[in-house]
Amino acid sequence: MIWKIYAAAAIVTALIIASPTGAARAAQPDDIVGTWQSETIKLEFFKAGPEYNARILWGNRIVESDGTTFKKDTLNPDPALRSRSLQGITMVTGLAYQNGEWTGGSLYDGSSGRLVSGKAEIVDGKLHLRGYMGIPAMGQTMVLQRAAAPAPPAAKSPMPKR
Repeated sequence: MIWKIYAAAAIVTALIIASPTGAARAAQPDDIVGTWQSETIKLEFFKAGPEYNARILWGNRIVESDGTTFKKDTLNPDPALRSRSLQGITMVTGLAYQNGEWTGGSLYDGSSGRLVSGKAEIVDGKLHLRGYMGIPAMGQTMVLQRAAAPAPPAAKSPMPKR
C-alpha cells in the first residue's frame, strides 16, 4: 500500500519538473486587467486605485433583439438610475488582489437589478468570475477568455508613380 503513495508522489514530482516553468505561475495583480469574453458577455477590467473593476462592453441579456441596442437599467433598485443605458456601466467593483485571486468585490446584474458578492481567479489562462449571495459555494461562475487584441491596421502600399 505504501508503494502506491510513493508512486503517486513520484509521478506528481515528475510532472512538475517536466512542466515548462517547473510549476504553475501564480497570477499577478494586474493579470486581470484587459478585455475578457465568453459567448454571452464581454467585459473590460481596469484598475481603480488599489481595486479592480470591470465595465460591460456587450452582453446577450442586456441588449435588445437586434443584438446591438443596449437595454435601459429598468430593474435598478435606485429609481434615478432606471433610465440609464446598460452600455458601459461598471458591473464589477471592488475586487482586491490577495494570494493569487481577486476577492471582496460586487457584481451588478443589469438583467435582474441584483447586486451580489464576487470574486475572480485565473485558471489555465481563463478568468473564472464567481457571483454569489452569502458564501461562494452558493453561487455561479462565468468562465471568460482573454479577448484577442485587434489586428493592427494593414500598411498601405505606396501608389505607383506614373
